[in-house]
Amino acid sequence: MKSKLSNEKLVSAYRTMLLSRLIDEKEMILLKQGKILFHISGPGHEACQVAIAMAMKPRVDWAYPYYRDLAFSLQFGVTVEEILTENMNRAAGPSSKGRQMPSHYGNKNLRIVAQSSPTGTQFLQAAGTAMGIQIAQSDEIVYVSSGEGATSEGEFTEAVAWSSRAKFPVIFMVQNNKYAISVPLKDQVAGGSVSHLYSTYPNLKCIKYDGTNLEESYNASVEAVEWVRSGNGPAMLEADVVRLFPHSSSDDQKKYRIESELVEDKKRDPVTKLKNILIENKILTEIQLDELYKEIKTNIDKVADVAESMPQPDPSTVMRNIYSPNIIIPKENFLEPEHSGKSVVLVDAINHSLHEEMKRNKKIIVYGEDIADGKGGVFTATKGLSTTFGTKRVFNSPIAEASIVGTAVGLAIKGFKPVVEIQFGDYIWPAFMQFKDEVACLRYRSDGDFSCAMVVRVAVGGYIRGGLYHSQCIESIFAHIPGIWIAFPSNAADAKGLLKTAMREENPILFCEHKGLYRQQFAASPEPDENYCLPFGLAKIKKVGTDITIVTYGFLVQRSLEAARKMEEIGISCEVIDLRTIIPWDKETVLNSVKKTGKVIVAHEDSRTAGFGAEIVSTIAEECFQYLDAPITRVAAIDSPVPFAPVLEDVTLPQERNITEAIQKLIQY
Repeated sequence: MKSKLSNEKLVSAYRTMLLSRLIDEKEMILLKQGKILFHISGPGHEACQVAIAMAMKPRVDWAYPYYRDLAFSLQFGVTVEEILTENMNRAAGPSSKGRQMPSHYGNKNLRIVAQSSPTGTQFLQAAGTAMGIQIAQSDEIVYVSSGEGATSEGEFTEAVAWSSRAKFPVIFMVQNNKYAISVPLKDQVAGGSVSHLYSTYPNLKCIKYDGTNLEESYNASVEAVEWVRSGNGPAMLEADVVRLFPHSSSDDQKKYRIESELVEDKKRDPVTKLKNILIENKILTEIQLDELYKEIKTNIDKVADVAESMPQPDPSTVMRNIYSPNIIIPKENFLEPEHSGKSVVLVDAINHSLHEEMKRNKKIIVYGEDIADGKGGVFTATKGLSTTFGTKRVFNSPIAEASIVGTAVGLAIKGFKPVVEIQFGDYIWPAFMQFKDEVACLRYRSDGDFSCAMVVRVAVGGYIRGGLYHSQCIESIFAHIPGIWIAFPSNAADAKGLLKTAMREENPILFCEHKGLYRQQFAASPEPDENYCLPFGLAKIKKVGTDITIVTYGFLVQRSLEAARKMEEIGISCEVIDLRTIIPWDKETVLNSVKKTGKVIVAHEDSRTAGFGAEIVSTIAEECFQYLDAPITRVAAIDSPVPFAPVLEDVTLPQERNITEAIQKLIQY
């Protein structure tokens, strides 16, 4: 049969498909030689991948590939040298420079976003980048791919739902090879077709086709690209493909697949099918095809030798780009002014900070559940924003926490500054995968080529009679994740200054707002002006003392000051330190105080076991042991969920009396 594609395009496509196949085969040899440590193969997927890349615009459009997308990456512009140096974990690798596993693609110059390993997380990020394209009103589109197995992840459904409703310019490509590692299609996808399941979604063009047939794949790809680029909404391509090799180098598919099935799959080999078309239509001869094979294989062998000789990553760079090297608001030489504005409560300080920074930076986009006017947030922290700045910059999100954080990643990659809200810390957990594996790791895994500077505001804490699910402190869990900063202010002035800094810094930031402090008068303060930015990692000595150091943050600052004042009446002098930020925390101020007093209490609202106080205690014990005159004491919530009844909450969360008792016991030691 004669193809509708030009002969030139057919030959070009075949060259890329064959190149991809031979790289896969070479890498399997290198694996056996111990020169590559892991491999995920793409044979059987080449035609659909090359076709969609041919239909797109490299360096203009964006790509979020998955681990089988070798042929796509090559067609999109990645070179053999770049593939092999990356997969050999050499320092010159364009995706991660030795930080990520092989078969994870990325290239800043080509707008291929550095890939992570969790299946499905990329869909929301792609939707976020498409959101940014829509806001910017540009002509770009986004490609995101996976196998059919990853579509069982909830984040796939969330991404498709949001994109369909909002008509985001994104192509969801499902490469259906009928196996999610060893799990067959019948156990994975209802009815066997992902596109059929989503065919009723509005504005979503669904196309299912033979992904081993280049011509059919190209026609489907062009149709999808035209649909999406014209602003009609997203598209879903479901390519029916075969997996000719095992899932990965760690897999043996003969354990779960019968031989006759493997034989039938081989008959659909897309490289062989296209080769036959070239011969049947007399586009290339057998001799020319053999010469092409030898040429490509020889080049791959040469490049592999060069890649092998290239330098390994320098061990001294292992911590490079965990955080941004650029600190916008440094703490060095910072002089904290006296604020002269009218008294403001914490929630209004947050609101004013958002207004001022959105006026200053037009790239700031604010969204979350119920944040638009007239609600203006369940605590009114975002009141007036959508009225002032319009619904393109401030809008309600679906009630889907993973969607909020995941799309913010993609939006930040596109160059915007998302400032999103999670309504309650107790409900942030659907987004934890995005935080742990994407937000925190993007800069590191790409060695600084990609980052997601964003702010996630979240209401936390108890003392409000909120019960189990409206009272959680979450900072200790997130503090365990390298790559994010965490703020936890105790008063209005600090909240405003830290939030303004958060919206200017280049690191992703979790901004904890204690809802019990939102309208408390003891947390109110004179309002800083619009130019005030408070650096992260700078604690404040709220009360100077000589006998005992109390290290605290959040709601416990007020409780600690109450206890310190009570103890002062009987001659005990306590120094109270408000950390203000958890990551980074001001170790220097804490240790200097401990050296002075010799006795220390660490007080926090979170439960005692594995609370962030344990990190502070450990650091003091390691670096200040010789200065201690007594054991370090912790005051924290008991290891229990926070109950609803006031009498139960009272004994669960730390109170002033608990700190007072700890001071009295410690002073007698």
